Amino acid sequence: MELSEHIKTANVEEVTLRRPFHPALRGTLCVTSHHLLFSDRKDEASWQLLILLRNIDAIEKSVENLFGYPRTVGSSGTITIKCKDLLVLQLEIPGMEECLNIASSIEALSALESVTEMYPFFYRPSHLTLHGTWGLTSTEQYYKQTERLCVSTAVCVCVCEQWDRWRVSTVNSDYTVCPSYPCAVIVPREVDDEKLVQSARFRQGGRFPVLSYCHHRNGMVIMRSSQPLTGANRKRCKEDELLLQAVIDGSVLGYIIDLRSAQQAQQAWMTGGGFESKSSYRHWKRIHRHHERGKVLQESLIKLVEACSDPSHSVDRWLSKLENSKWLSHVHSALSTAGLVVECVERDGHSVLVHGSEGTDSTLLVSSLAQLILDPASRTFTGFLCLLERDWIQAGHPFQQRCAHSAFSHARLKQECPSFLLLLDCVWQVWRQFPLALEFSEALLLRLAQEVYASNYGTFLCNNEQERCAAGVKENTHCLFQSLLSPDIEEQYLNPLYEPNDLTIWPSVHPQSLQLWTGLFLRWTEYAQNMEEAREEVWSIVKEHREKAGPNQTNNTPSTHCDTLTPFENLMDELTIL
Repeated sequence: MELSEHIKTANVEEVTLRRPFHPALRGTLCVTSHHLLFSDRKDEASWQLLILLRNIDAIEKSVENLFGYPRTVGSSGTITIKCKDLLVLQLEIPGMEECLNIASSIEALSALESVTEMYPFFYRPSHLTLHGTWGLTSTEQYYKQTERLCVSTAVCVCVCEQWDRWRVSTVNSDYTVCPSYPCAVIVPREVDDEKLVQSARFRQGGRFPVLSYCHHRNGMVIMRSSQPLTGANRKRCKEDELLLQAVIDGSVLGYIIDLRSAQQAQQAWMTGGGFESKSSYRHWKRIHRHHERGKVLQESLIKLVEACSDPSHSVDRWLSKLENSKWLSHVHSALSTAGLVVECVERDGHSVLVHGSEGTDSTLLVSSLAQLILDPASRTFTGFLCLLERDWIQAGHPFQQRCAHSAFSHARLKQECPSFLLLLDCVWQVWRQFPLALEFSEALLLRLAQEVYASNYGTFLCNNEQERCAAGVKENTHCLFQSLLSPDIEEQYLNPLYEPNDLTIWPSVHPQSLQLWTGLFLRWTEYAQNMEEAREEVWSIVKEHREKAGPNQTNNTPSTHCDTLTPFENLMDELTIL
């Protein structure tokens, strides 16, 4: 079926558009295969609104008015559009038949299931080309970069020796060993591919333990996998045991951070899953840290957005609904567990294996947050995007299933879960507590929160590398991360206060230290608009100070000339006034 066949009415004149905190506009509404276009053509300087249909989470046909405006005389139908980026619009359409046709077209085109019919396969901007390398990094490149880093920054020879114990394996080159892993993974050198195959058969979904990060200061590593399939008969896999033994060879102890409660792990053991027993993995200590996922996390997001969307609450009721959503509790759990991983690696000097059940959600959340805290390279603009590409996209987070709907949709799917959105919220908490430590700004996190649900780019399409290869994503779509690194675009997302810091940062997880991410959840309010104006003012102040500092002080390098650079304290005083 052609996409155009879903369009029952392509154009409607005299449509009234209403948005919160904006005056109503009357113009022409157009429906295309991938976009909804509203155009106000009253004068030469016409105003347009373009919405990617994939961004629409739910539509409601109603004669009532969402924002309390008096209805226009003669209007026959009202459509309320609720977007995945939490924007809510209202369209008053003359003619009931036209209204129903528009609604039907939007519902069909916003829920396309075929990946190749989605807009990234049709998006062809003039400044981008489909030729060349797709993406920022690969497993092989990360292996070489880590090797160079260990050699150049190692405090002792043993760190280099530790890295020599690892290799790149292409055992999954045809995706038969693990459908959700990339072609190449990093594993202990002494474990051959046949042992990896046996370990994969012993792990849910074939996700055997692979390296996620090597700490360049002591050579300890963060591994990730899925749960072992021990089952009620307590099955063992010697190859899996040897693999994990090889990870800590020469060390006294390793830690397994199981992202389930002990009770949940026991329940999984009764249904075919399980956990690593002390007798079989004698040099590994298991720690349980309960993390919610799936439906529970999705419902938490729905409750939070519902609370943020209703301006009629009293203070007590607002605080009660915010607490009942438990979203900040999930933020706390993720950050505290990531901190535990960092303590094991950085302070105690032990390697860590992180896993829950499937190893595709909370596992990736915790391991990537731990890297952000540990690794200064992951806190740069490019390094952060590489981290997301390596530990989320290539690692097999099922974006198409998890991000099919946001918080407004009435059609709930079992696979939906805002794990990636939770990651971005946690990163925002770190950014807020350490405003100088991250090279990127909140604007990048907001952009990613929007792109993951609806995008012009193919970066977040499909559920794993195998599906992307089958659909031809790399050959026929553009990469979001490469576009963000374009010089003219990158500047929009840089942190003007960034100062490189080679140390581990330790975010606080005390309740009073965690805040609601207002930039996202209150994005379409007057408060958010005021914050955007404040950010622009920050940029202008920083640029002014840089110009005063001169060309020699633009690299975040401390100045030795007090008369040519305004002290940093004075700059912070000016920003505090905002």
